[in-house]
Amino acid sequence: MSSGPFLVVGLGCQRGCPASTLRALLDQTLQAHGIALDQVRAFASIDLKRDEPGLLELAGQLSLPLTCFSAKELAGHEARLSHLSEIAFERTGCYGIAESAALALADRLGASPASLLVTRQKAAQATLALAVTS
Repeated sequence: MSSGPFLVVGLGCQRGCPASTLRALLDQTLQAHGIALDQVRAFASIDLKRDEPGLLELAGQLSLPLTCFSAKELAGHEARLSHLSEIAFERTGCYGIAESAALALADRLGASPASLLVTRQKAAQATLALAVTS
């Protein structure tokens, strides 16, 4: 794996969200921020989505690992979120899956605390955030 910043994509989605929807949101977000797809090192989500076909398919298409965290692990990142979603909290026990998951994994992979490079982007069935660490 090459050195340099780790970019981690955090993803949240509705049950049954197709990989094509997630990919479109990813491509759109990267393009809007001038980030190349090959800079992305990993995907992260909540463990409730561990078996979500669209997420697994996207990770497989791009040959990137998908790491899932428990709501308890994600809740530790609450203070760093750009947006607290009451709906997400009611459904999952954490206030934001995409941002929390991106931060959780980037913190784990990097040498320094991660920060959100791209805050929560929302599509009809999915949310995405991008965290970076050195």
